[in-house]
Amino acid sequence: MTDRTLRGKTAIAGIGETIYYKHGQSPDSEFKLALTAIVKACEDAGISPHDIDGFASYGNDRSEAGRLASALGIKELRFSNMFWGGGGGGVCGAVGNASAAVATGMADCVVAFRSLAQGQYARYGRGTGAPLVAGDDSFVIPYGVMSPAQRFAMKVTRFMHETGIKQEALRAISLACYHHAQNNPNAVMRGRELDEAKYDDSRWIVEPFFHLYDCCQENDGAAAVIVMPADRAKDMKNKPAYVMACGQGSGHRSAAPVHNMPGYPSSNFGNSAERMYGMAKMAPSDMGIVQIYENFTGGVLMSLVEHGLVKAKDANDFLVKDNLIAPNGVMPLNTSGGNLAECYMHGLELVIEAVRQIRGTAINQVKKNDAAIIVGGPMVTPVSSIILGSGAAL
Repeated sequence: MTDRTLRGKTAIAGIGETIYYKHGQSPDSEFKLALTAIVKACEDAGISPHDIDGFASYGNDRSEAGRLASALGIKELRFSNMFWGGGGGGVCGAVGNASAAVATGMADCVVAFRSLAQGQYARYGRGTGAPLVAGDDSFVIPYGVMSPAQRFAMKVTRFMHETGIKQEALRAISLACYHHAQNNPNAVMRGRELDEAKYDDSRWIVEPFFHLYDCCQENDGAAAVIVMPADRAKDMKNKPAYVMACGQGSGHRSAAPVHNMPGYPSSNFGNSAERMYGMAKMAPSDMGIVQIYENFTGGVLMSLVEHGLVKAKDANDFLVKDNLIAPNGVMPLNTSGGNLAECYMHGLELVIEAVRQIRGTAINQVKKNDAAIIVGGPMVTPVSSIILGSGAAL
């Protein structure tokens, strides 16, 4: 049915974020950080927090919808949603779920948000220190595979072996992110420039592909976006970023245990990406704004290939720094610094940057800014990605 689509029915009308801190250094609680980001998003949209009637999040965010509703004094809570899965695989799915609620009339003004305060709670990406393990962990932890970097490195190693893609492609991704962060006053890694020699000389986190600068940060902070009907968003004070499509899910048996899934060297976007482009009525070549979640640079590489943005056979030649930096690169990537160098807010900062790019207000502004693709955390399950567009894209 042609009416079963998100295309152009909703838009992001407001964006908000806190100061981003190194992990454990936020002076505020996680809940206060969430409220701060939401209030800023409302200010950006030109609405009252009382007008919110729904919340969507992911990564098991601890700031519960009912508590947020009470603190913000909203009139009625009509929608509350949590995207299953760990880390940032659900970042675009949360925005997509908020959009689906608005498009179907379940709610009128939904916030998609993420909040983290790792001083108040444990570090998010640390290896488990539990004396007993169960489930999948019992097959890997006794053999020393404890951290996300170790688990994902095996997938990336297999992918790079099969495709022949070299370490230099990962290095280019990292260099581009750090390059963009130097112009971003809210980037945690601003003032810490990165060059090829520094990257190459950095310590190994997991051999043979993950250096220090291939790995995301861990940060405290919060970010939020306001989703509302498209006809209302066009009358707000800032240029709307229309939701063109959202893809989420995973492939056949992608969650099979103990690294035994059929499509092992995959970031899990093989099916959802194609469906998303179909809903958006767009192609990879239309994407002038590219924001790809970097838990590790290898995940970016796999995601670029599975979303048709780079062909594996061309990756060694195409993935060089000059092609990936704004404003003149062929495909500027993660133009605010991304998880590597701006902040690891589980990818929601990538959505906010895409909105800024569509508005034309980004610090590292790209030239082709009518369509943006944002890809959530690769290699987990389920995963999600989303396409946003300007009025011209509609």
